[in-house]
Amino acid sequence: MAGLGDAHARFLLACLAASILLTSRAQPTTPTEVKVGFIVDAGSPVGKIATTTIPMALEDFYAAYPNSSVRVRILQHDSGGDVVAAASAALQLMTVQGARAILGPQSSVESAFVAGLATQAQLPVVSFSATSPSVSPATAAFFARAALSDASQADAIAALATHFGWRRVVPIYQDDDYGAAFVPFLVDALTAERTEVPYRCALPAAATHDAIAAALLRMQSEQTRVFVLHTRPGLAKNVFAAAVDTGMMAEGYVWVITDGLTGLLGSVDPPQGVIGLTPHVPHTTRLRDVKKRWAHRYMRDHRDAEPAQAVMGCYALWAYDAAWAVASAAERLSPGDLSSPPGLVGGKGGPTDIAGLGKSRSGPSFLRAINDTKFDGLGGKFELVNGELAVPAFQVVNIMDSGRERIIGFWSARHGLSRQVDSGSNESSGELRPVIWPGDSTVRPTGWVQPTSARKLRVAVPGNVSDSYKPIVRLEVDPATNQTTASGFVIEVFEAAVRLLPYALPFEYVKAASMPYDDLVQAVGNGTFDAAVADITMTANRSNHVDFTLPYAATAIAMLVRVRDQRSNKRTWVFLKPLRYDLWLVSAAFFLFTGFVVWAIEHRANLEFRGPASYQVGTLLYFGFSTLVFAHRETLKSNLSRFVVLVWVFVVLILQSSYTASLTSMLTVPQLEPAVADYRELQLGTEMVGVMNNSFVLRAMMASGFPQGRLVRYPNSQTIHECLLNGTIGAVVNETPYLRIFLKTYRDNFTMTGPLNKTGGFGFAFPKGSPYVTDLSQAILKLTESDEMNMIERKWFGDPNDDGATQDSGPFTSNSLSFNSFWGLFLITGATSLLCCVVHLATFVAANRRELPPHLSWKDWLSSLFKLFDDKDPSSHTFRVKDDGSTVSVRNDTVASPLAAQSELGSPLSAPYTSEWSGTASPATGEIELAAGGQEGDEVAPNPVDSGENGRGQ
Repeated sequence: MAGLGDAHARFLLACLAASILLTSRAQPTTPTEVKVGFIVDAGSPVGKIATTTIPMALEDFYAAYPNSSVRVRILQHDSGGDVVAAASAALQLMTVQGARAILGPQSSVESAFVAGLATQAQLPVVSFSATSPSVSPATAAFFARAALSDASQADAIAALATHFGWRRVVPIYQDDDYGAAFVPFLVDALTAERTEVPYRCALPAAATHDAIAAALLRMQSEQTRVFVLHTRPGLAKNVFAAAVDTGMMAEGYVWVITDGLTGLLGSVDPPQGVIGLTPHVPHTTRLRDVKKRWAHRYMRDHRDAEPAQAVMGCYALWAYDAAWAVASAAERLSPGDLSSPPGLVGGKGGPTDIAGLGKSRSGPSFLRAINDTKFDGLGGKFELVNGELAVPAFQVVNIMDSGRERIIGFWSARHGLSRQVDSGSNESSGELRPVIWPGDSTVRPTGWVQPTSARKLRVAVPGNVSDSYKPIVRLEVDPATNQTTASGFVIEVFEAAVRLLPYALPFEYVKAASMPYDDLVQAVGNGTFDAAVADITMTANRSNHVDFTLPYAATAIAMLVRVRDQRSNKRTWVFLKPLRYDLWLVSAAFFLFTGFVVWAIEHRANLEFRGPASYQVGTLLYFGFSTLVFAHRETLKSNLSRFVVLVWVFVVLILQSSYTASLTSMLTVPQLEPAVADYRELQLGTEMVGVMNNSFVLRAMMASGFPQGRLVRYPNSQTIHECLLNGTIGAVVNETPYLRIFLKTYRDNFTMTGPLNKTGGFGFAFPKGSPYVTDLSQAILKLTESDEMNMIERKWFGDPNDDGATQDSGPFTSNSLSFNSFWGLFLITGATSLLCCVVHLATFVAANRRELPPHLSWKDWLSSLFKLFDDKDPSSHTFRVKDDGSTVSVRNDTVASPLAAQSELGSPLSAPYTSEWSGTASPATGEIELAAGGQEGDEVAPNPVDSGENGRGQ
């Protein structure tokens, strides 16, 4: 019975516990309240937007998450735009009202002060409108910016300036923490893109219409026409009104507004043609629904608002997402954080005692939860990176009439400017849609005009320039009017480059005292002059003091020496100079080769090419070299040898004519050559060397080891001329432009010789960091690529081909003829001779193959062939003679020698030639007649002369 009673008791207890549990679940749990302060200037445009947006965002959040265990309660305070009021409201929220976080304050000045208090109290401050870089999480640890920093759009504005080619931009900003903090970032971004900020215009928030108009008129007198406006909406509206009144919204002007104004176009009312930046917001169905509901709610909350103001801009989007982020972060607070008492603990002072502020227990956790919050908000992906809202991209909009926006492109840090957002294609990258500019113009403004009042650059020009070098640079000052006039090659190049700049560059020439160019460069570097325009050679040492443009004239160091006529030297062997040694050797070889070929063809059939070995060698040499003057006397019997000689004589004729022409030129035309061949010879010599005054060449020569005692300074070209003629100096070392000017006047007796040592060239000098260096360098490149630079050079220096500046342009030593000029002729005659020789040899071998015994070694075969080749050819028609009217045939060992024939018949060259096919002798002369029908068996008595020649014929 006792056991049954215990079981019954346990059953009753279980039923009671289940009943209690079901009862507790049936009753709804009350959400934990989290108080969040909200400090705003309720009467400002941004304040009106925020008072409508933040409550609506919290309602939408809890409608989307109805089972949330936490409810954010907004504690709103109106600061009225006053810093003290904002600070007082923050203290009250922290110490009295128990706020765990603060949304706002609205302005950057208020946010900076409140963020300092919140950091001390460790209470998160989330701002949706403080965009100034003066306040950031880096300076206030418990500050989080749920809006884009103004600094993030500086690169986008610089990209616009570069895209449209604006090289000067003037910022107009509100003279307070909001406006002034943005300007340094803008200047840095523009400078990185080589865009100058010539001046700035700071306007107080309370500036009147007249004060604004006066400031605009001062800017109108300058040359820049591109303005970036960064102010509060109220001041921006007054600026545009004054711009319209002063005519600065006409064609040719450019106005760019920052995202703080583009997001409040209804409160700014900008004219048509303005360019604006605004954060890129993806278009979604949710965004369209929220915008529609927001517009109705805004008009309901603010009855006096205009419909144009009921547009959900960037501030409304940021406020909406900031409230959503705070509500989402509150959901992730731990029970311990939620159970901790609200407000500050550990404080020693009252609610207004700043030094005695306590610390919030839930603040650090709340801040971490806010920084870790990520979601797809109305303005795009919400994510805080180091406490700052990430920058996805900016839209570039063109303001049309009635404040309507027209998107013309996008900018992102990754892709730059493009027509499509995050476009990686080359087609749209770097391009924007057409823009309607102020004055309803579609023509891209240049961004500058000729100023009516502006400080002119003081450009230093050397004044004391010798008359010899006035074609390079010249400066004259009228003593009556004190008017400065500059001219010369350097001046004309500088002015042509300035005309190519994308903006006006006012300047005036200032006469520089006589000084070395090193001192002139230092005067530019220390600010005495704004620039130096002269024939300044760019050197490494000078570049330490100034920045040079790209060289507008290439220069080199060369020598100027006298020329001498070399005809008076080496006249003994001048006949050898027309032909170079290789042509002499090849010609001699071909004389021998041609003689040998003719001998080889004629040897067996022509008596004049037979005889003792010495006689045959002499005949070979005599025949070969006698063709040089066409004096060969031997009669050729073979058509092959005749063809060889015919081709060779043609080659000899060309060689002889060329030799005669070259020798005549060497003996009659002045053969001029430099008195000093090169710099090495000059350095090893003893002559004095002239260098120009104030030239860096003197220092360069001493650095190369040239003796200083042999260097003489000279002031002008006349002095050079006199010293070179009288032998005071043996050479002049200077840069090529100066030597060209000298040679233009005294080119007959002097020449410029090398080798040329390259220098940095002539450049214009500007102070370090001058923005004009890059622009003028680009202008010089354009000038060099055009024909204008050539026209300027010809104007001041004449035609470079006629100045005698190089050895090739003067009448110097004629070049000897070389084998390269005639190798084709030698190829023809060599091939002809070789071919004929081969044909003759092949014919000989074929005709006498039966005379060679078979089965001989190759040595014996060649020996037999040589002996056979050395014998007469009995079948040749030249050995068939007719004596006393009868035809005889001559055998190998009984043929009359040439000497006998000469004794009986006279010289072979005097005997008339009769065709072997005639068959008869001339009855009038009775001379030897060749007959084709002679008999081989007939014999004649041996010639007495032949009997003593070893029993062999020639």
